[in-house]
Amino acid sequence: MLTNLPELERELSGMAARIAALRETSAPGPALDELEAAEELLRSALAELGRSRRRREGGNQREHKLLRQTFRALPVPVIVMDTGGVVRRINNETARLLGSPAGYLLGRPFPLLVDVSSRAAFRSHLTAVLHGEESATFETRLAHQGRTHTVRLVLSRLRMPGDPREMVAAVALPTDVRLPEASGPDERVPDDSATMAAARRHDLLARLTRLLLDEESLREPVALIRAARLLGAETADWVIADVFRDGSLHRAAVVPPASEPVTRLQRAVEALDPAGAPVVGQVLETGSGTVHEMLADDGLLGPGVLDEMRAGSLLAVPIGTGREVLGVLTLVRLRDRVPFGLADLGMLEEAGAQLGLAMRAQRGFQRRSEAAETLQTGVLPRTLPDIPGFETAAVYHPGSGPRAIGGEFYDVFPVRDGWGFVIGGAAGRGEEAASVTAMVRGGLRVVSVREDDPGEALRKVNDALVVQNTGLFVMAAVGFVRGRRVRLASAGHHPAALLLPDGGVRFAEGGGVPLGFEEGAVPATEELTLAAGETLLLYSDGLVGSRGPGGESYGEVRLTEVLARCAGQPPGIVVKAIEEDHREFSGDRVLDEMTVLTLRRSR
Repeated sequence: MLTNLPELERELSGMAARIAALRETSAPGPALDELEAAEELLRSALAELGRSRRRREGGNQREHKLLRQTFRALPVPVIVMDTGGVVRRINNETARLLGSPAGYLLGRPFPLLVDVSSRAAFRSHLTAVLHGEESATFETRLAHQGRTHTVRLVLSRLRMPGDPREMVAAVALPTDVRLPEASGPDERVPDDSATMAAARRHDLLARLTRLLLDEESLREPVALIRAARLLGAETADWVIADVFRDGSLHRAAVVPPASEPVTRLQRAVEALDPAGAPVVGQVLETGSGTVHEMLADDGLLGPGVLDEMRAGSLLAVPIGTGREVLGVLTLVRLRDRVPFGLADLGMLEEAGAQLGLAMRAQRGFQRRSEAAETLQTGVLPRTLPDIPGFETAAVYHPGSGPRAIGGEFYDVFPVRDGWGFVIGGAAGRGEEAASVTAMVRGGLRVVSVREDDPGEALRKVNDALVVQNTGLFVMAAVGFVRGRRVRLASAGHHPAALLLPDGGVRFAEGGGVPLGFEEGAVPATEELTLAAGETLLLYSDGLVGSRGPGGESYGEVRLTEVLARCAGQPPGIVVKAIEEDHREFSGDRVLDEMTVLTLRRSR
């Protein structure tokens, strides 16, 4: 029997063709009448079958819609995943439990929501269900968006007629749900949306703290701009930061919405005088923040500014440390967003306090940095003097970041019947290290006028430094040049390198006890005789002790290779080659100071 409508229609068309052929015969007879009656009967049956099929299909569609609506409205969390554990469908209760909309969770691996200690068990139960078990039940914890729920998870395989793909349904039955009891008719249990909003505010403050503690944020403009961008991305459309500099208020940062071409308006807001904004004046006068949930005055930032921004709500808080107001932070939300509320005001007041503390620390750091740089200028010669029979060259790099404020130095100066030179560095950072190196440099210049031996000069400076009790040690190497002879003395410094005309490299002995370590310490001394074309090179720990991106040390071995390639070159070329090689080694990220001093016997 034919049950397929298209096949039945084809057979009926064939019968109609045969009847038409019989009509054309000379004597169709009674059989033709019977066939025509049969054709009419079949056509009526076919029409009824078509109507019945459409009714069934319409019923199936209505049934599918009902099932989908039932799935969404189920009062227990249900997750549908494929055989690999990837989420394909979730219902409304699952979204409420996990605190994320369906669009965020779809396509994500479900095991990532399962507690780490239970993931292996989950995989085992999932495999068992896929291989024939009717269902599997076990207890675990689901964690997402800062929430943790202990649930009884029931896994069942889904078989859908007409669909070859297998699916698995997971029903999560919470076992540790605790609802706070209301003590009175007017008290309401806080909902999840309020909890999630509080968690987001806490997370934003934590991110702001990490940003302000970053090393690069130790420069005030960088910190302000980064903080404004973070707040603009997370909680506002416009962010404006106004701060005091040299006694007057300046507009330090304006961050507009990222999704709109507002360059002209941004420039206009940047050009406005912040002292003329009523809301800024109010915050400065009261020392406390203010929130406008519904804007009734579009002149709070200046005439017509808020209207052109299409602002819906505004919030302004002081930037300061409580005792001192350093500026004002203003945030604006557009009309199509949820307005600022009191919870936002509390969070932004805390953000303003954090920013104020960071700015105060930055300004103190900047003052100390400037003092250290001033001191350091006094321990570095502006130019190198001419030493008869020698060519000289030197380089000093301060490094970068807060670690750059250090105490390395070099100098070339006259001594009795010759010339002296020194290179060294304090085991410390900041203005104290710079002042100690200035003391050592000045002391060596004074003592060397009366001393014939650099070792004796270092010994006297060491004893004087011990008496000062600075707590800092200084590594130094000093040389006295008289004719072709160079007398070297070392106080805990790296050994000097001697570059020969044929490319060979030899190292001096170095060693000794650092200055300031103990009274009466005797430096290590030795004497070299330089031939024409030989180059003596002294270098700091900031060169050979520096680390590359992978943690490897620059070291004397690499320095030897660079020097060997510079055979026969003047000191200036040698210094430049070392600079370029060190920059390549450190990936253009030089953090430490680096000092190099060279002397080449020219005749």
